[in-house]
Amino acid sequence: MSRPHLLKLFLAGFRENMASENKIVWVSKMIYLMCLLFISGRNAAQINYSIQEESKTGVIVGNIAKDLGFEPILLENRNLRIVAGTKQELFRVNHKDCALFVNQRIDREELCAKTNPCLIHLKAVIENPLEMHQVSVDIIDVNDNPPSFLDENYKLEILESAMIGARFQLETAHDPDIGTNNLQSYKLSQNLYFRLETEDMGDEGKIPVLILQKPLDREKSARHDLILTATDGGKPQKSATVNITIIVSDVNDNTPVCDKQKYTVTVKENAPEGTFLLRVNASDLDEGLNGDIEYSLRNKFRNGASEVFDLDSLTGELKIKGGLNFEERQVYELKILAADKGAVSLSTQCNVFVNVEDVNDNRPEIDVTSVSSHIPEDAPPGTVVALMGVTDLDSGINGKIVCSLPKDIPFDLKPSPDGNFYSLVTKEYIDKESKSSYDITLTAKDLGTPSLTSTRSIHVDVTDVNDNTPTFAQSPYTFYVVENNKPGIAVFSLSAVDIDEGENARVSYSIDRMNSDQTMTSFLSINEANGAVYSLKSFDFETTKKFQFHVLATDSGSPSLSSNVTVNVFILDQNDNVPVILYPVSANGSAEGVEEIPRNVNAGHLVTKVRAYDADIGYNGWLLFSLQEVSDHSLFGLDRYTGQIRTLRSFTETDEAQHKLVILVKDNGNVSLSATATVIVKVVEPKEAFASSDVKNTVKDVEENNVTVYLIITLGSVSVLFVISIIVLIVMQCSKSTDYSSKYLQDTNYDGTLCHSIQYRSGDKRYMLVGPRMSIGSTIVPGSNGNTLVIPDRRRRDSGEVLEVNYEDQELTSPGVSLSKSCPWC
Repeated sequence: MSRPHLLKLFLAGFRENMASENKIVWVSKMIYLMCLLFISGRNAAQINYSIQEESKTGVIVGNIAKDLGFEPILLENRNLRIVAGTKQELFRVNHKDCALFVNQRIDREELCAKTNPCLIHLKAVIENPLEMHQVSVDIIDVNDNPPSFLDENYKLEILESAMIGARFQLETAHDPDIGTNNLQSYKLSQNLYFRLETEDMGDEGKIPVLILQKPLDREKSARHDLILTATDGGKPQKSATVNITIIVSDVNDNTPVCDKQKYTVTVKENAPEGTFLLRVNASDLDEGLNGDIEYSLRNKFRNGASEVFDLDSLTGELKIKGGLNFEERQVYELKILAADKGAVSLSTQCNVFVNVEDVNDNRPEIDVTSVSSHIPEDAPPGTVVALMGVTDLDSGINGKIVCSLPKDIPFDLKPSPDGNFYSLVTKEYIDKESKSSYDITLTAKDLGTPSLTSTRSIHVDVTDVNDNTPTFAQSPYTFYVVENNKPGIAVFSLSAVDIDEGENARVSYSIDRMNSDQTMTSFLSINEANGAVYSLKSFDFETTKKFQFHVLATDSGSPSLSSNVTVNVFILDQNDNVPVILYPVSANGSAEGVEEIPRNVNAGHLVTKVRAYDADIGYNGWLLFSLQEVSDHSLFGLDRYTGQIRTLRSFTETDEAQHKLVILVKDNGNVSLSATATVIVKVVEPKEAFASSDVKNTVKDVEENNVTVYLIITLGSVSVLFVISIIVLIVMQCSKSTDYSSKYLQDTNYDGTLCHSIQYRSGDKRYMLVGPRMSIGSTIVPGSNGNTLVIPDRRRRDSGEVLEVNYEDQELTSPGVSLSKSCPWC
């Protein structure tokens, strides 16, 4: 290296090191450079270069030829080379321009460690002639290495009882750089307990020391994490950190502490044995045996359930050991002791509250406080029948109760405002006659899940009130009573029913004489108890055919109720009247007469007609005629129905002039009654017969007039009674008009009641066949005039035609009456 270059290096070093505090190092360097200036004056030149470490490959360090005073072209053929010896070929020479350049990475710390300066000695060999020159390269340090600690983490254990001011030396950091690039200072992270001091140990470097400035409490902070930072003086600065963990060692100076002031747990009352409730956790800030905790139960229960809960002494787990019952106890307060295992044990008490939760395990209870087992049927709606209370030992929704009744009963439930009481009331009027008693089932159902129910039955009897009138079995009543009944014997009975009971249903009967015919009810009597009606005298059909009265049925209630019924009584006829002979009747009243007829009459000549009357009706009044005694059976004949006596043949000279006929008139009753009439028939010559006929007719006209009046009155009354009977008995069955019957019954020429009639039409006329009941073999042929009443059509009569009645060979007959053409009105 030339002297000017060395001088240049000297001046640069002077400026750099004058600002540095290490003046000793600078002076040594200066002495070294002065030696190089002295030696450089010799033939074996000494060349000194300097270069920063970590320079890039190819960076030129210096030009050897120029620095040795050779022209580079002259050394091109002299084979200039660099000999490094044992060193790596850190540098090489460019043969063209003889420049020394960096051949590979240069790491000063690897080459020289802490040695300063770091010189690399090379030999520059030149041939032809052979020369060797010394080349020194000073490797200048750069701040390429940060400080480093041996471990990333550093652990330090300190007793929590350590005194303030205690010092604790820490691990130092290492920086391979030198000078200002080397480690310069330490810094501690911010904390309350420690501060940092640095001690300069010369060649050993700087040592960090921790100093305690505040008492430690392991229970508050058992560990302190600090960060120590080592920083060098390079530009830019580089640093390294180490994590310092300070472990505070324990002393038994803390009592166990429960992690909660109060433990609360809720469990269902039906929880099975062994059910886990909770874990009591007490912590002790100490450690080891000083922090190991045991748990124990302190209290027993007054209710006798001393083994309700089980506590694990090591884990603090609380479990169910015995049965719980919400209805007996809802809350358990437990005292659990937590004690550590230190030489002098410290303990604390944990409070545990176990709330027992209700489950729906109790059925509702129904308590009937009062009940009216009998209520009248006229009780108004809302009448209280029973009062009852409902309770459920469960709570909450499990204790809410809903009560209900069947829907088909006339009762209802009315709850109290608090829902704990119910009133059983009627919701409508009750009819005892429909149902006399009720078994009311009250159902109480709680609202739990699943719900539980209870039932209670209440028996209520409905008492009767008099709210029903007696009802007759028929309305109206119709009775048929045979005449000639025995007085004082019941003729018929009535019956009325009252659906009430007791006195309200006991019926008494009476005749309503105010609204009945007094003439009839005066001889009637009724049994008040059974409704049997008695007649105080015998009925006579011929006097009374029908009568009506009213009967009252009255119950014994208070007030009593009554109803009435109409009773229609029809008197039935008995055969109690003997036929009465109307013709012939002699002057002294005997049934005997004399008839004169000419001898020359032909067969079939009407001699006379026996007329009779029976006050009875029907078969009892139906009369039959028969010859009981006759002098000559071949001469006279008698019609059994009409009573007509006719000749059966002509008279002969040998026939007697006088004949006696005894006629028997008999009714058709079960026990027939009869009467007889005697007719004396005198046969006379024609002239005598004509003269006597005039005299007889004159006398007979007077007699017949009196008889006719009697007959008309009798037949009229009988006919009216007969028509009334027919209308009452068969009016609903009869389909034929009664106009004609009524018309002809009112005709003055009609002598009795029709017992048998047949109507028919022929052309513009209507015919009515009238006569007694036909016997087998008796016939009336339509078209003949026998027993036929010819009636012109009503429409023709209404237009002006006159009713014609042809009596030619006609006979109008009623039961018991026989009319002949010899009577004045025939």
